[in-house]
Amino acid sequence: MRITRRGWLGVLLAGALGAVTTFGAPVAAKAQDVTVFAAASLKDALDAVNAQWQADAKHKATISYAASSALAKQIESGAPADIFISADLDWMNHLADRKLIRPETRTTLLGNRLVLVAPKDSAVQLAIGPNFELAEALGDGRLAMADVKAVPAGKYGQAALQTLGVWSSVEGKVAQAENVRATLALVSRGEAPLGIVYQTDAAADPGVKIIGTFPADSHPPILYPVAVLADSSRPEAQAFVDYLKSPAARPLFEKQGFTVLAQ
Repeated sequence: MRITRRGWLGVLLAGALGAVTTFGAPVAAKAQDVTVFAAASLKDALDAVNAQWQADAKHKATISYAASSALAKQIESGAPADIFISADLDWMNHLADRKLIRPETRTTLLGNRLVLVAPKDSAVQLAIGPNFELAEALGDGRLAMADVKAVPAGKYGQAALQTLGVWSSVEGKVAQAENVRATLALVSRGEAPLGIVYQTDAAADPGVKIIGTFPADSHPPILYPVAVLADSSRPEAQAFVDYLKSPAARPLFEKQGFTVLAQ
């Protein structure tokens, strides 16, 4: 059953909604704020863009970060949001097929790279390539990855390992997390000796170091589409999307390691 926007707002006001969160903390959006549901890997860059937009345009976005899969399912259930930014095309297509976005507002905003990381003090050295010795490097440890069935980072990671011929050797050693930032935390805290995350996530955490970058042709292109949602009634929603594509936002995304694709 799809809950109406009014019904979701009532739940939010009652403080009972734990699903629409910013890494576990309930979001209480102000009436004038644009509400954005964004992939977890965007947090550092998008927080910076939001702060700059608030200074330039005197508007503010309330942003909920989680796995693209979780956010898309919340939107499908009627969660009150104005904008969705996914870490892959699949979950944006999922909403488009259900007529839950405004197709004329859809833009492919950013690109990213996939990397293998280890704790900052790790002595592991690996050259990523066909049949590389990932299982041997793990030993008795686990490979941290986002959920390979639903979360974009996990899906990209599994595809890369399958292409390189090592998935079957490590499948039983994978520790799956709810999103890419949770994956990063497992490695940063030393709970997993290796993990697969985006290049931008690795750059955001001084507790990890990059062991290697996966070949771009080993997995589908890592693309971040953005769109205004069909139920949005806020004129500022399109203004925020336009700002994401503007020259003002470009250096903030590039500082975090994203490739800016939108003009």
